Amino acid sequence: MHWADYRKGSQKAKVHLGFDLNRGIPRKVFLSNGNGADRPFVSMILSPGETGVTDRGYQAHDRFDQWQEEGKHFVSRIKASTKKTPLKTNEIDPDSNIFYDAIVLLGTPGVNQTQKPVRVVGYSVNNIKYWVATSRHDLTAEKIALIYKLRWDIEIFFGWWKRHLRVYHLIARNEYGLMVQILAGLITYLLLAIYCREQHNEKVSIKRVRELRIRIQNETLIANSRMTCPNPGLYFENHQISNCY
Repeated sequence: MHWADYRKGSQKAKVHLGFDLNRGIPRKVFLSNGNGADRPFVSMILSPGETGVTDRGYQAHDRFDQWQEEGKHFVSRIKASTKKTPLKTNEIDPDSNIFYDAIVLLGTPGVNQTQKPVRVVGYSVNNIKYWVATSRHDLTAEKIALIYKLRWDIEIFFGWWKRHLRVYHLIARNEYGLMVQILAGLITYLLLAIYCREQHNEKVSIKRVRELRIRIQNETLIANSRMTCPNPGLYFENHQISNCY
């Protein structure tokens, strides 16, 4: 893909996808060069009042200020070594896994410190400490930790999407063709999500996809038989009983 710069001798594209954690579906998608920055797309994906959940790759103190100015919330994991200047300390439940909850200025003064205060929540899971910066002051620290945990749903979606819908194998190399392939995969997933929810009241699963695939194949065989046979006979439990010779 000559249009998609990545590094010398390698051309790769990058997909920036907004995944709706409330509904479990992809919502917005953008395409860029493989060496393009990720952080600017947060403002393009989020709408005012929404909360973006991001990993450490999106930590940028100037962006934290920008998102707050735009009225967009965030729950973003940050590096443990990030300098924090406390402005206010929130009360912590001694029986919870929360060990830190404070309003701070992030970063080094005069270098990369935030202009707007942010809330930092620290919690531990299986002896691993997590530090999360957020603009949500209306939620408990435990809920902030839970929100960040939901980010794993994004990884599950991408793994399932690439594996079972086979979108990882590229059939197009130009920008337009690649976007068509990505959109086709996303539309297929959305249709599956609608089917699984309306017919079975559950999330997308490979079990339902296989059942649907078999059903479509059987219906296609039946339709083809009826077109080629003037007297198709009977069809019972997907077994054809035909009096065509």
